[in-house]
Amino acid sequence: MSRRFLLGVVASFALVGGAQAQTILTAETASPNSTPGISIIALSEAAAQNSVADIQVTAGQTLTNSVQNVAEGKTDIAAAPFILPFLMSNGVGPYAGLGKEAGAALAANLAALYTYRISVQGLYAYDSSGISGWDGIEGKTIYNGPPRGAALTNARLLIKTNTGLEEGTGYTGVQVNWGQAVKTIQDGSADAFVLPMSFPDPRVSAALASGNMTIFSTSKEVYESEAFQNVARLPGTVRFSMPVADMGYGEGVTIVSEDDTFRGPGTVGADIVNVNMDFDMAKALTAAFIENIESIYHAKAPFMAVTWHGETDIDITDMCGPNPIKYHPGAVAAWEEAGYTIPDCAK
Repeated sequence: MSRRFLLGVVASFALVGGAQAQTILTAETASPNSTPGISIIALSEAAAQNSVADIQVTAGQTLTNSVQNVAEGKTDIAAAPFILPFLMSNGVGPYAGLGKEAGAALAANLAALYTYRISVQGLYAYDSSGISGWDGIEGKTIYNGPPRGAALTNARLLIKTNTGLEEGTGYTGVQVNWGQAVKTIQDGSADAFVLPMSFPDPRVSAALASGNMTIFSTSKEVYESEAFQNVARLPGTVRFSMPVADMGYGEGVTIVSEDDTFRGPGTVGADIVNVNMDFDMAKALTAAFIENIESIYHAKAPFMAVTWHGETDIDITDMCGPNPIKYHPGAVAAWEEAGYTIPDCAK
């Protein structure tokens, strides 16, 4: 199957009252087994079930491009790690070609419906690789994400924070698109992997067919260091910790931590729309999401119940601060009607 494919979420869902929603929207997201992929696909099902709209989802996309497509009005909805609107608003990183003025103007076109934790960045390797932890990756080949985007930026930063190493001098980086991720993990192209993870992570689970793996936590010392605090201050990054026992892995996976707690930087973001989306449409989409968080979103994959869908606390959503994204006014109305509090700084 091609990495790029269209999920036509149109006639396959039973709609309330038997009437098919007439509005057709387009959406872009990451690989369909990732948190952003499942989130957008779940939104399409919730929107259809609530007779809000039919959403045609294109999965397997590089979200750097998808965010720009929403900002330019080419796509209605996209998954967005918050680091991307920040980089766009400053005209840097993958948006350097836009320049600061054009980038800021485009970023101002973006608004959130709801937020969630996309992943947690971490290091893992096959037991047969001989990698013993972060201190063992110097001189090694590391698969650290797709050729461009938030995952690659975050992986390079996490490696530097844990080891002081730079790609190209301290280690060799390998970049491959998400559609080839599992194959790349399995085929020996890299000695270890610094990639976004869910718990349990489907890429890790699929790759176990080729051997047992070990996942390495960021050490407590590094996690509490000023360098890590600086990482956690970046837009779209939050401190994350979880008991190893709650990570959801079975046989074949070992978690290395000095105190049975996994630590790392959590990547947060949102499903976003253009600020010019109709108020009532944004409100209805958000209301459909809120109504179906447990029945649709949490039911889609084992890890979806712990991805913070439905949270509005800015300490974990990372709204406000340097993050330029605000909630769409229609989304604010839906949240508040459902009994949630949205801070003024996020409106």
